[in-house]
Amino acid sequence: MMSKIDEELVERAYNGKTSSEDALLLLDAEPFELFRFADNLRYEAVGDITTYVVNRNINFTNRCIGRCGFCAFKQDEGYILKTEEILAKVEEAYKAGATEVCIQGGLLPKAGLDLYTGILEAVKEEYPSIHIHAFSPMEVYHAARTSDLSVKHVLRELKKSGLGTMPGTAAEILCDHVRKELCPGKLLTAEWVDVVTSAHKTGIRTTATMMYGHIESWQDRIEHMMVVRDVQKETKGITEFVPLPFMPYNNPIGKKMIEQGRYATTGIDDLKVYALSRIIFNKHINNIQASWVKLGKKLAQVALYCGANDLGGTLMEESISTAAGANNGSSISPQELEWMIKGASRIPKQRTTLYEIDNIKKESFGNGPREAGDAVIYS
Repeated sequence: MMSKIDEELVERAYNGKTSSEDALLLLDAEPFELFRFADNLRYEAVGDITTYVVNRNINFTNRCIGRCGFCAFKQDEGYILKTEEILAKVEEAYKAGATEVCIQGGLLPKAGLDLYTGILEAVKEEYPSIHIHAFSPMEVYHAARTSDLSVKHVLRELKKSGLGTMPGTAAEILCDHVRKELCPGKLLTAEWVDVVTSAHKTGIRTTATMMYGHIESWQDRIEHMMVVRDVQKETKGITEFVPLPFMPYNNPIGKKMIEQGRYATTGIDDLKVYALSRIIFNKHINNIQASWVKLGKKLAQVALYCGANDLGGTLMEESISTAAGANNGSSISPQELEWMIKGASRIPKQRTTLYEIDNIKKESFGNGPREAGDAVIYS
């Protein structure tokens, strides 16, 4: 174990040039040295502000033709929300002061472009001020394939219909040898990169995620981050990186792990992932989000000392992680998020999806949408 991190490695990290070899070496560092290094980079990038967004998750269907071994959400005889049911959920979010709705769903066999544009247009017609963060790269790829259209055409139509940003989900681990076993039939690494890159070039910014802690190695995790960094170097379109620990319950991959005596990731490994994320993405992606749903509220606080600077959203409802065994809740109030952030000696700020920090009076929460003041973008 390294007692001290090599000075040349430190210099490369400060310059945004951490290599895969550097990242592997950092895994041998004393954990709290690694965490301290990541925390220093976090402070240089964004200071002591920790952000969150007031949002709502809407999963419009849990039916899916996919064969992902990690999924506990899919149901063959599941639900499909009607447009009025989606709008009712948006209205609840709007009245609660949400600035964003995040809309995703399973892959329906005949779901063409019209399904997705129809959802967007219905929401925008009733709630023009709310930001729609919707549809994974897999959903975009599926819409293009089902409608016999190009990905670029689909993205242009989605934007025209009101899509604001896209979640960079369906990434799992961006290594095809892992994807072949983990999510057969899902888009390949190059296809994920193509959809995300095309979205950025269409003017649709995205997040980027990584679901780790199943069948992949540390080398695979690092390769995933390098793929994401290459995309960001080309397009500058990624707003945040979100590491998501795998929930090993109620799904085939998790069942195999538990039979082998392997369970969810350890807290130390989770914190190492956050630290490496900050180090690898330094000078490229400023915002590293800690998922309180996946980590739990207390470990999410600790992650703020290991490179993270954002705690995600209020969600209002969360189905996918809960189905896979997450037991940390499916909703949180802005007040509790701010209490968590202050408890970590950080400065809480509500943000928009695009990391604009608005001058918002928090006492207006629950009284409809807030009026935004001058925004500062630091992503």
